[in-house]
Amino acid sequence: MPHTYAEAMQDMVEDGVFYPSSDGKPMAENMWQAEAIMAAHGDIRAARPQALVAADILVYPERGNRRNSIAPDVLVAFGLGLHKRSSYFVWREGKPPDWVLEVASPSTAARDLEIKRRSYAEMGVAEYWLFDPTGKLFRRRGEAQLQGYRLAGGRYEPLSKMAAGGAAMVRSEVLRLGLRAEDELIRLWDLETGRDVPHRNEMALSLEREAALRRAAEARVAELEARARSSRIEPGGPPA
Repeated sequence: MPHTYAEAMQDMVEDGVFYPSSDGKPMAENMWQAEAIMAAHGDIRAARPQALVAADILVYPERGNRRNSIAPDVLVAFGLGLHKRSSYFVWREGKPPDWVLEVASPSTAARDLEIKRRSYAEMGVAEYWLFDPTGKLFRRRGEAQLQGYRLAGGRYEPLSKMAAGGAAMVRSEVLRLGLRAEDELIRLWDLETGRDVPHRNEMALSLEREAALRRAAEARVAELEARARSSRIEPGGPPA
């Protein structure tokens, strides 16, 4: 498997067939969608470091067919190498992704709910999730802001909701995490600790606060030590 960018580019050709690494479409069409995608990618990657977590890369399910591709907003696959990839080739990896998320935008909401759901089911993706960061796109169709489905008998069935931490959420059997819509982002819930998983920016702020408190404590200790040394010195003479 390729481990460098140059190797990955060479790996895009197989048996004379060139597999593009881009479909020419942007990752997102607005900031709500972009931030929800990036937050979900970063949060899941931090919560499940043993899994391959990728955002907006092409998945090719059929060998030899470069026209059959789909780009999940976020995909998760367990049991694979964590090296970087130009695209996800199902026949090379030996399986489809285990978990896929699509974050809706005005131009993709209907496709996410219908066409992509069928495509991922045909591919064999174990869980398919949809999220509407605006809270409006799915509501117009009577759909929930966050939806999770598991594959059963070749079709997706809704995952059941659960109550945890005073909030309703949906449990992902693949990720072993609870997920809920929290404003414009997805919030992860650690089933083992019974606590929310901090967003990446929250973790950074927490580390910054801890570092600031540590610096303040060290400065206070240094000040007290300086005062103690000063109190042991006689006025006009050497230390006692």
